Amino acid sequence: MQQTRSEDLKYWIALNRTRLLGAVRTRRLEARFGSAEQIWRASLSDIKAAGIKDRVARNLVEARAMICPDDEMASLERAGVTAVHWGQYGYPPRLKEIPDPPPVLYIKGQVLPEDELSVAMVGTRNPTGYGRAASAHLAGELASSGLTVVSGLALGIDGIAHKAALDAGQRTIAVVANGLDIVYPREHSSVARRISESGAVVSEVPLGIRPDSRSFPRRNRLISGMSLGTVVVEAGETSGARWTVHHALEQDREVFCVPGSIFSPASRLTNRLIKEGAKLVENSTDILEELNLASVPRQSEMDLATATTDSPAAESPALDPAESRLLSALSGDPVHIDDIVRSTGLATSEASSMLTMMELKGWISQVGCMHYVRTGSHGPVVTA
Repeated sequence: MQQTRSEDLKYWIALNRTRLLGAVRTRRLEARFGSAEQIWRASLSDIKAAGIKDRVARNLVEARAMICPDDEMASLERAGVTAVHWGQYGYPPRLKEIPDPPPVLYIKGQVLPEDELSVAMVGTRNPTGYGRAASAHLAGELASSGLTVVSGLALGIDGIAHKAALDAGQRTIAVVANGLDIVYPREHSSVARRISESGAVVSEVPLGIRPDSRSFPRRNRLISGMSLGTVVVEAGETSGARWTVHHALEQDREVFCVPGSIFSPASRLTNRLIKEGAKLVENSTDILEELNLASVPRQSEMDLATATTDSPAAESPALDPAESRLLSALSGDPVHIDDIVRSTGLATSEASSMLTMMELKGWISQVGCMHYVRTGSHGPVVTA
């Protein structure tokens, strides 16, 4: 691909609104004319001579009467959105490697060079408590290991993965199927804002375009395309995550799956993919080792080194015997409050009150339906 002139960008953005143009036809036009401005000003006959079928060529010519390149740039500026063409610096290099990269990528926030070390995480929109806990745990660990977490901003596993990366203070990228002046789903408006402030929300779709059923499978090729590998946490056979897996395999990217219960419909796709050769993962180390990134320093290790150097007297918070007993009953697997009460001997009211306080302190997390887990490296260390 040729290096794109910065003054040519407005024409690429205008061309990106032409229906049915796509990556293959854009390449043909670029090879024939050299610049977007020349494509934009070309005659119908010259466009057709470049190998573009009559219908698409006419779409392009007719678009000139309705689209103003300068107005397109002004609209992006008002929306706080930038755009990058595949011939410009700043376009994700890994995305250029896929069979059909988008000619133009719209960005709210910043895509940085360090985002080349990224892992996608996808799954069902209706996770179980186990799926919620697994996605939060893995996404938090991956983010703290220095990897950017990429997902699709959907309800369920996507949103949990984004929030876990944000809560770890690390980068995450949301790839969406709509224009960046729209937030979909609306429930993730605050999450999208947080992502754009410390990472990026990206799309191949121009402003003002709402998603439809065909948008999401195509969007998913960008999720896998921007990443070294894709982690499927929990997904049934009809989950949209199957499209992300399909694209990842087509792009020669790694596929990882979290195993699930043989009785759970939410784990049928992941369990089948494991049988077919996907890498079974239980923790972030499984992923890092498979990607040859085990030597990447974990954020938690760097924080520990800094704490040791800067504040050698820092100590873990003290626990009373009841707190210690309750925390010892929890692990990375969800445990129902009734089981906690039975194993600790605490009264239900006392256990409930203590669980609430521990959750406020960030030591534990409720993952749904009164199931609790310990939150990884947070909180005090319980010794025997």
